[in-house]
Amino acid sequence: MTDGMLSQEEIDALLNGGETSDSAGSSEDGRVSLDQYLNVIEQDALGEIGNISFGNASTALSMLLNQKVDITTPVLSLIFRSELAAEFPHPHVAINVKYTEGFKGENVMVIQEKDAQIIADLMLGGDGTNVSDESLTDIQLSAVQEAMNQMMGSASTSMSTIFNKKVDISPPSIEKLNAKQGEGTDQIPQDEYLVKVSFALKVGDLIDSKIMQIVPIPFAKEMVKELLDLQAAELGDDAEVDEEPTTAPEPPIQNEEKKTIADMPEHTNHLNHFTERAKNIQPAAFSDFGELTKSAHEPNNLDLLLDIPLQVTVELGRTSRAIKDILDLSTGSIIELDKLAGEPVDILVNKKLIAKGEVVVIDENFGVRVTDIISQKDRIRNLQ
Repeated sequence: MTDGMLSQEEIDALLNGGETSDSAGSSEDGRVSLDQYLNVIEQDALGEIGNISFGNASTALSMLLNQKVDITTPVLSLIFRSELAAEFPHPHVAINVKYTEGFKGENVMVIQEKDAQIIADLMLGGDGTNVSDESLTDIQLSAVQEAMNQMMGSASTSMSTIFNKKVDISPPSIEKLNAKQGEGTDQIPQDEYLVKVSFALKVGDLIDSKIMQIVPIPFAKEMVKELLDLQAAELGDDAEVDEEPTTAPEPPIQNEEKKTIADMPEHTNHLNHFTERAKNIQPAAFSDFGELTKSAHEPNNLDLLLDIPLQVTVELGRTSRAIKDILDLSTGSIIELDKLAGEPVDILVNKKLIAKGEVVVIDENFGVRVTDIISQKDRIRNLQ
């Protein structure tokens, strides 16, 4: 106050309920909060995208590990790249995923190194108990990378359904993350402010932990905007069919009390719509071709195979020689074979022995007369 008059800053503080204009949207300790970048609807939409994607990814991981896998309950928060050491004080593993189609961006999955060791042990045929205090080996990292590759491939398929377009990723890269020592931090996006989506991770009775997805804010807003635009388009189509006008939800005001998702039925219905649509993703079902197999008494239609060309070779004999002997060969050299004079020659079809024969001369050409067809049992043995 100056000369009995309030300053502009004091007036703004009174209008904001005792807060200065700089503190609006900040957390209680004055730090930047996630609310400044994503409102409650956008946060819930981003969490639902991750929930659906990782829900289907858990199925892929369950099949790989032969264990029951649950990935649920997304929790969003804002983290700072400059404070990674405080955010991840213990050794972790970071898996960087880049989108190549449908979106242009990247995100990072982070799991604790102990959890990664369990996953690696299961991938390598163990029972998940071969865990030590030592760092992950290259073989274990490769096993975890393959597991995450399968997971994110399944997640991208789910995103294709959510956004109604093809979404593809490049093979994930993996590194150990020890933020205190600066190891693996290059896997984390370079943005200072990042969204962390934490999921509860349970793998049988072996893992009860969490898996985290780190997304740059611009990429998060891009996905959310596209989802909400898709919502608006679909709600518009429904309005034309039902001839009932719909009202878009008003954007939240920074100082207004936050609305809960229960207060936003149109938003909840939309997310439920995408959730149900993603649940319809099922493994491909293939017909049982056993019913189409001909029985023994039915005639085979060989006419379909008569025009297939086969290579027929007559082999006079074989021998083995050292490289020195081969280099000593010259015109007039004689090579002794493993066959006796007058012994039947081998007749091969596509390099498989099927008969024996004797060499004959037809006009001026050599030929072979078939003298013996090897048994069906021997032919099958030769095909193996």
